[in-house]
Amino acid sequence: MDSVALLQRLVGIPSPNPPGDTRAIADFVAEQMRAIGCEVRQLAPEAKPEALNTIAVLGAGEPRIMLHAHIDTVPIAATEAEKWSVDPYAGEIRAGALYGKGSIDDKAPLASMMLAMMDAAQQEALTGALVLVAAAEEEVGGQLGTKWLADSGHLPACDFIIVGEQTGNKVAAAHKGVMRAAVRTTGVSVHATNPDRGVNAIAAMSQIIDALTAYHRELAERVHPVVGCPTCNIGVIEGGSTANAVPDSCALYLDRRMIPREEPAAVKAELRAVIDGLDLAPATVSIGDFVYSPWFDSALGSDYARTFMACVRETIKDDPGPVGYLPGSDAKHLMDVARGDMIIFGPGSYEVAHSADEHVRLTDYQATTDILLEFLRRTLYRGRRPGGIH
Repeated sequence: MDSVALLQRLVGIPSPNPPGDTRAIADFVAEQMRAIGCEVRQLAPEAKPEALNTIAVLGAGEPRIMLHAHIDTVPIAATEAEKWSVDPYAGEIRAGALYGKGSIDDKAPLASMMLAMMDAAQQEALTGALVLVAAAEEEVGGQLGTKWLADSGHLPACDFIIVGEQTGNKVAAAHKGVMRAAVRTTGVSVHATNPDRGVNAIAAMSQIIDALTAYHRELAERVHPVVGCPTCNIGVIEGGSTANAVPDSCALYLDRRMIPREEPAAVKAELRAVIDGLDLAPATVSIGDFVYSPWFDSALGSDYARTFMACVRETIKDDPGPVGYLPGSDAKHLMDVARGDMIIFGPGSYEVAHSADEHVRLTDYQATTDILLEFLRRTLYRGRRPGGIH
């Protein structure tokens, strides 16, 4: 099938997460890859057997180049469904764009990678191995998808890794990490007719909010060249039960975005210092429930990275980057698998993803495919054959 038909087939296989059942789309990828002669494995964790991943390999030996894309999508929320102007699983083409849930995130990058595998299979010989990873669970953090694959030893160490996401066909070399935490204040509840007899946990929390807001402003002084500065966002606050009682408890949940090279222990210490620096007595305060998701960055110092940048520049006739990728990605779980550079790359913008009328412009999708094809021809093929897939 041609490139448009392939993407339409992928969009036509629903893979929302939750619930995260990727068996149908993983099987389709496996079927296509077996048909071109790949060695194919399909793997899923015992904790979630329906979260099926497909790994396809062409060639053998070294160097190894990995193409990685995720096969799950966000679900269509009830409030979103009525906003779609097309069938979200039909792959309808309108004004030069293909519409559908997952069309940009992440099935267009996946389709381009599958087309690159198909082109590689037509070559006389490869000078190493080409690995396609179609991964489950990215939309919920990748713990039972790419992280499980890497931690379980199912992914080979690779000399260059391309993680498919929405970068406007620029080369993304970094994304932020995340530290989540909960702050809790405890006071004494009394009747609101005489509130000074009690200790107001919400009033104590208000001082913490002011301190965290000031901390967020201070973080603007730390600037990473492609992803910007760290941030601290207060996302949720809970406290009190009724207006006529002094609240004896309050909880705040925050999101601290980390730029590459920031250490989790140091960020935890900073957050604790913000809290410990306040005099909230007689209220008491605690911070905990830390959850960390890693950042990713790459030096782009290898010949592979320079070659890829050249392919991008020649194809899009623009500066290839590097740029930062503001959302997270599965690249963070592949840091120990990459023994060389790793990039995030693909068509379109993440701002179109996760929304009604999600779409990918066909010219952008074709450019992604062309760049991947040319990169592999320059790095992995022996006895290069001209041509392409359109």
